[in-house]
Amino acid sequence: MRILIVEDNKKLAEVVKHGLEKEGFAVDYLLDGESGEKRMLINHQDYDLLILDVMLPKKDGIAVCRTLRESGITTPILMLTAKVTTEDKVVGLDSGADDYLAKPFSFSELVARIRALLRRPPEAISEELKAKDLTLNTITRSVARGERKIPLTLKEFMVLEYMMRHQNEVISREQLYDHAWDFAAVPFSNTVDVHLKNLRKKIDNEHDEKLLETVRGVGYRLKA
Repeated sequence: MRILIVEDNKKLAEVVKHGLEKEGFAVDYLLDGESGEKRMLINHQDYDLLILDVMLPKKDGIAVCRTLRESGITTPILMLTAKVTTEDKVVGLDSGADDYLAKPFSFSELVARIRALLRRPPEAISEELKAKDLTLNTITRSVARGERKIPLTLKEFMVLEYMMRHQNEVISREQLYDHAWDFAAVPFSNTVDVHLKNLRKKIDNEHDEKLLETVRGVGYRLKA
């Protein structure tokens, strides 16, 4: 899952980014409303969630949220703000936000709210994904094939989760890279290939039926 943070407090943005990356998310952050709005208008399909501060330079979060919703962008939006009155919350929610978290907040509550938003329709994200005898739990971050538990790195987990949400689809290297790595990552050409090679070893090596396959010249597919 990939998240964009738009927060003008750089220290806070970096702390939240670092914490969410430890939870297995890919995270980018921007420091002003205009940049955040532009990124979402152009690249909203790359993000599963937007964390948006209300008080931002250049363009405030309420205005950004309204613009995104008026443009037909349905990406879940979690608003952060120091304003805590009921009226402030109503304004934020009425502008199109999906949830509202007042500063200061606990990191555990932030993560819980993020996971709750990511489980909501329209995508109706399931906690447990299955492909034949392969199972992945998004809450416990556990993976197993049959009775055998499979330990994965965070990036391997993110790549596999994406593929399990798109079973039987041919997924390009670019799609996998965009989902699991942030904008700051250096796009080495073999990064995705290395992770898929490791996943294949962990998932398929001990089984006659292979689930991960390479579609030559295009990308990869997880068979269901």
